[in-house]
Amino acid sequence: MKKTTLAVACALGAFSSSSMAASIVADARSNAMGNTGVVSADYLLSPFHNPALGALHRDSDDVGILIPAIGVNVHDKDESIQTIDDAQDLYDRFLAGGETATDAAALNKLMSDLEGNAPVAVSAGVNFAIAIPTRTLSVNLFAGGYADIIAQTIIAADAGDTPNDVKDRYNASEFAMAAFGVTEVGVSLSKSFSFAGQEVAFGLSPKYQELLTYSQIDKIDNFDLDNYDKSEVSETAFNMDMGVAWHADAWRAGLALKNLFSQEIGTEIGNYTYELNPQATLGLGYAGEYLAASIDFDLTKQKRFKELNDDTRFVRFGVEANAWGWAQLRAGYEIDMEDTLDDSITAGIGISPFDVVSLDIAGSYAGENQFGASANLAFTF
Repeated sequence: MKKTTLAVACALGAFSSSSMAASIVADARSNAMGNTGVVSADYLLSPFHNPALGALHRDSDDVGILIPAIGVNVHDKDESIQTIDDAQDLYDRFLAGGETATDAAALNKLMSDLEGNAPVAVSAGVNFAIAIPTRTLSVNLFAGGYADIIAQTIIAADAGDTPNDVKDRYNASEFAMAAFGVTEVGVSLSKSFSFAGQEVAFGLSPKYQELLTYSQIDKIDNFDLDNYDKSEVSETAFNMDMGVAWHADAWRAGLALKNLFSQEIGTEIGNYTYELNPQATLGLGYAGEYLAASIDFDLTKQKRFKELNDDTRFVRFGVEANAWGWAQLRAGYEIDMEDTLDDSITAGIGISPFDVVSLDIAGSYAGENQFGASANLAFTF
């Protein structure tokens, strides 16, 4: 019998393979710095944060390769995954051990614990990029995407603690899942200009997108993703990101506009609709040789599933200490002003020997039931 933890993990894997599955950007440096990036991302990661940053590079930078950046975040406020795992294990023993009254009462309690729980939310992403920065025009070829998965229990009414009543309740209870995934392939173009003595960079990222939804409602005991493609809905779209970044020495200010053309796609089961709406984020920061600090502020909400109260809008803070280009220590904090997600602390490290190979690792934590992790591998020449 499949355990729910495995089922959710398989769901994540299924979306990773078909839509390259985080509403946050899969970028360990950014993730460690509170998920900032509008003015703090480097030229190689610029398409995923602010296309204008592709023009802000060193004269010695010739080419950069990101292969890849990956990240995952889990929000399970009421510990539903663990509770369902416990219920499935107990049900197996319940059947094998002769359906005792003690096991029946324990299983019924677990089912009651699941009733009314908040949805489980999982986001995951992966990104790739090849950048060629020049003073004439910086070019970055990028690909990647993310998936948002929402899962919730539908528990049958409590009819009592007798073995038959509990068995009927367990078999009548369901697990519903709705997921959205998007893959993107595009090119980011950027250049810096001088206006009245001020340096301002502009960037543009036209991109091709494939949008996908997956949905399933099934019994908790029979949850199986083998036939996930039967409820798959997909659409393709053209979209665009834009960005601007003012820079003076190490000081920066920027504005990133992502997904300028709003898209919607529904699910086959459950009547959910995911909205990929335009996002505007303002950033302020300092990008020195040994110290970097930034603040990002979302000017718009991210709506996601229209039928669920899962809107998010963040203010983010991040810092980085750089040890002569060989190692980095990072920390950050992010606040969801819509109170959908708990406030998170973030931290991470970077190792970049000889300024050729970069390995970045990051984690986030907002209590036992909301956490994330990410990693990057990049080469720069």
